Amino acid sequence: MTEVALHSIPEDRIASLPCWNGALEICVLKGGLSNESFLVADASGRHVVRFGTDYPFHHVSRTRELMTARAAHAAGFAPKVEYAEPGVMVSAFLDAKTFQANDVAAERERVALLLHRFHKEMPRHVSGAGFMFWPFHVVRDYARTLEASNSRMTPELARYLVLAEELEAAQTPLPIVFAHNDLLPSNILDDGTRLWLIDFEYAGFSTAMFDLAGATSNAGLSPDQSEEFLISYFGKPPSPEIRRSLAAMQCASLLREAMWSMTSELYLDAPGADYVGYTAENLTRLQEALDHYNSVYGKHAS
Repeated sequence: MTEVALHSIPEDRIASLPCWNGALEICVLKGGLSNESFLVADASGRHVVRFGTDYPFHHVSRTRELMTARAAHAAGFAPKVEYAEPGVMVSAFLDAKTFQANDVAAERERVALLLHRFHKEMPRHVSGAGFMFWPFHVVRDYARTLEASNSRMTPELARYLVLAEELEAAQTPLPIVFAHNDLLPSNILDDGTRLWLIDFEYAGFSTAMFDLAGATSNAGLSPDQSEEFLISYFGKPPSPEIRRSLAAMQCASLLREAMWSMTSELYLDAPGADYVGYTAENLTRLQEALDHYNSVYGKHAS
């Protein structure tokens, strides 16, 4: 097993990039769980430098991420990519507020409409082979990785796989869209006029329900707030099948996030990241979501 250390990027590596204009001011951007980012100021303004390699254990391809970031800028959803080379991407800095969970809750209608536009418009801009993100496949593949690596969570994997099958069976068919697939609140920015999306490591063709569930579950929206979110996204009250799909996918989103963290425990080392604690946090939230799902739809309601 090889651990990826993310805290050893020297400043001279940044300074050597051929995209700067004049003297540099460099500082670390905190908060990332799987990448290292820096805020760099030069004579032309401020920029974000993001370092990252391919993570096969997370299905992350930096070439695909770069393509998506450029496509998202072309479609009006993301900052401009100003420079890129293997392992590094430089983007324009947005003078914008990074959302927290309470911001998503307060701005849930705006976030829902942002996702509706993203899902509708992005397929016109992406290129290359179509990457498919299906959360239940991701969970199954994480289970294989965790078992092969003798994870401390191995005894729980069989239970997680049974749960994933039940939640998958509860999904109602929806059109395929191009989705973000990593809607943590911190990946949504507000410049006071419009909302932006960042971090496209997991973006790909998927069901809209995973983004809807991710945005609502990661922000801890209540059932009533989630209902309002769905109404804003679909433009009408959702059907019982859609409501059930969302409740099940909210559980699946938290299960996937927890298993992402379990896998990161084995393979990543980001400054300040507590993967064990993040795993525990998401498992607690998963149990809360399952309690709600089972109370409304009955245990093993598939």
